[in-house]
Amino acid sequence: MTILYSSPIFGPIHSRRLGVSLGINLMPADGKVCTFDCIYCECGFNADHRPQKPRPTSQEVFLALEEKLKDMKANGPQPDVLTFAGNGEPTAHPHFLEIIENTIALRDKYFPKAKVSVLSNSTFIDKPDVFKALNMVDNNILKLDTIDDEYINTLDRPTGKYSVDSIIEKLKAFKGNCIIQTMILKGSSMGKDVDNTSDKYILPWLEKVKEIAPRQVMIYTIDRETPDHNLQKATHKELDRIVDLLKGAGIPAMASY
Repeated sequence: MTILYSSPIFGPIHSRRLGVSLGINLMPADGKVCTFDCIYCECGFNADHRPQKPRPTSQEVFLALEEKLKDMKANGPQPDVLTFAGNGEPTAHPHFLEIIENTIALRDKYFPKAKVSVLSNSTFIDKPDVFKALNMVDNNILKLDTIDDEYINTLDRPTGKYSVDSIIEKLKAFKGNCIIQTMILKGSSMGKDVDNTSDKYILPWLEKVKEIAPRQVMIYTIDRETPDHNLQKATHKELDRIVDLLKGAGIPAMASY
């Protein structure tokens, strides 16, 4: 079952990685807008969910978020994190920096202990406003599924020009102030083997992660129904092996099973 999220606020939900998470969706509620078209995306393929509604404005996000935080202050639960995610790439919103500034101000007012997190596919980190905003939040969780160009086009299916080398250079520019997230899975897609648990994919990726030197790496596997039905979860053992390789390289790491 495809999941599309309410906009601009959804949840709170319980996140495998982040705890009690209040979601902020900067894309339309009735469809998906993303610079990737991942075969594992719980929101489905881009072509199947073209939105008719516009993105929420920065003012609409501010008002809806404040209303929800007031309600949570009065009635619970207390959020661990305010998470930008939803129906596509949050940093694609033209007023992303302003929205982040507003969200941090509201967080400080209502739940100062909560973290602000952004789940991003990294495709807009070359934009100065996005780079600035991502350096302001507590957890900028930035995707680097692989460094293999052919595999990126099979797994993540970028919708525009995409250079993994350029992405890696910009990830280095965070100077350690970032979290890398990587999808690990098995199975096939359109007749191609998509298993990326082997050393063929993991060892070159690990070398680039060392160069980026993030403060943490989050690896995860599929958890919900995917639009491509031939995908399979990676095993605990396979994920644990990758975590051990990361920790052996001095990089804090965790796996979500």
